[in-house]
Amino acid sequence: MSDLHTVNKSPFEKNSLDTCLRLSKAGSSILLYEDGVYAALAGTSASEKITGALADRKVYVLEPDFRARGLKADRLIEGVEMVDYAGFVDLVDACSKVQAWV
Repeated sequence: MSDLHTVNKSPFEKNSLDTCLRLSKAGSSILLYEDGVYAALAGTSASEKITGALADRKVYVLEPDFRARGLKADRLIEGVEMVDYAGFVDLVDACSKVQAWV
């Protein structure tokens, strides 16, 4: 089983995403939630980091948090998957451990 890494801070304010990407391993899953969803926006300084991570990790964004910030699905980086709360629970259940980067 893989690990699930969660990031809830904006990549434009904190270094949580950078730390997560540096320490997560190939095959891991990354869930962006709360202000971490800003990392999933195409055309930002974080885009290349997320696109690079998608080469060997799965990246998810919590849809309710994404939409609560007025963001639209057409701004999402290609390859990032949206999940709802049930999907979040499924990710936690499917992974061997969860590492929160706050």
